[in-house]
Amino acid sequence: MMLFWSLLSLLPLLVAAVPTSSAEEKIWDSLGNLSPYHPAPIPVGVSADLPADCTVDQVMLMGRHGSRFPLASELVYIQNMTYKLGNASAAVAKAKLPSSMQFLKEGYTTKLGHDDLSAPGRLELFKHGVNFRLKYPQFNATSILAGGQDRVIESAQWFANGYYGRIWPNISSTVFSEIAEDNVTVSWITPMDTCPKWDYNYGNNATVAWGKIYLPAITKRLNKLLPGVGLTDDDTHGALYACAYDLAAYDVSPWCDVFTTTEIKDFEYELDLLMDGAFGYNLPGVMGPTLGSLYVNKLIERFSNASAEPVYLEFGHDTTIDMILTALGLAKDTPPLSASGPVNPNRKFRTSNQVPFAAQMVWEKFTCSSSFQGPQIRLVLNDAPLPLTTCAQSKEDKAYGTCSFDAFVSSNNFSTSISWGDAAWNSTCGNPGF
Repeated sequence: MMLFWSLLSLLPLLVAAVPTSSAEEKIWDSLGNLSPYHPAPIPVGVSADLPADCTVDQVMLMGRHGSRFPLASELVYIQNMTYKLGNASAAVAKAKLPSSMQFLKEGYTTKLGHDDLSAPGRLELFKHGVNFRLKYPQFNATSILAGGQDRVIESAQWFANGYYGRIWPNISSTVFSEIAEDNVTVSWITPMDTCPKWDYNYGNNATVAWGKIYLPAITKRLNKLLPGVGLTDDDTHGALYACAYDLAAYDVSPWCDVFTTTEIKDFEYELDLLMDGAFGYNLPGVMGPTLGSLYVNKLIERFSNASAEPVYLEFGHDTTIDMILTALGLAKDTPPLSASGPVNPNRKFRTSNQVPFAAQMVWEKFTCSSSFQGPQIRLVLNDAPLPLTTCAQSKEDKAYGTCSFDAFVSSNNFSTSISWGDAAWNSTCGNPGF
């Protein structure tokens, strides 16, 4: 225990050690759902703060786990690329490389693990816990719920250490709980697991198609700089993953400077297509809104109940947040994102801003003495209000990104008309059969 608190005493030094140059931030902020945490941009014309006469009465947090090592399926690309460069060390040594690629002459190796939370991910969640306590000092959370996956569980625990401080070890057994992530547990954190018709390949197929468009040009450029190495598009993919995951693991990556801004933006679009295709608007029919309806109904149920807890702290995945946004009709592009391009720089569905590592979806129910009449609701996504455009009615709503709670409920009648396992759910997802 003394060691833990000694490490926490180094927190200011750790924070100070994180690179902050504008060039690095630009790279970090454009890595889609693999971006380290950063605040989303505040929409033009929308106030970040509520009027002074307003009081937040109830809060629900859905947090994503922090920065992690690559998934096993992603790590293979990095390892294969590294192995190929190592086998071609003589060709690399002879190559005339720009300054951004000189690191290759020293030999690039990777020691990345897979799937688990990284050290920067722990720091992200600890800081979130501290900041949440400071932002809502009027509340004292009495429970934390985490999806039953190791990186989610550990993220929730680091948040708890920041939020509760030194008393956390004494109360953890009564405050902390998990909800299984499997195909027999109905969960608003992983609703796709109990939807037999859902398939991850809805998104994966789109990324493969887009990769065939944007990766060859990068591979050709790199092979001109590295004659004799014989890089493939898969190797280029591995190098892009190395940029994102070195950052996630070590706060720095030599690979990020290898790519142009356009190339990074194309990689970001690939990740947007993946999330939109597997967990968003490009799922078939109404599957996306149906999956997200479980959370929307939970939100409405809690905010409608006068005896509900004042604060809920829950932790899941980027996919959780994307499905919620889809059910709400937010961040929706018309026409939808296309795997054939072109990349729309003004698209609404942008995972870099929606679901970076350690993303925070915070719902506030509030009342005001004069600025608004009756209970209101607001969504703060990654420290920036995300306007509730589907239910906004007044000029005040537009100024603060809010809407009345009654209007919010009415605008989400699609979600409230669905219950897990009913005819509407089963017609979209199939019968789970348990």
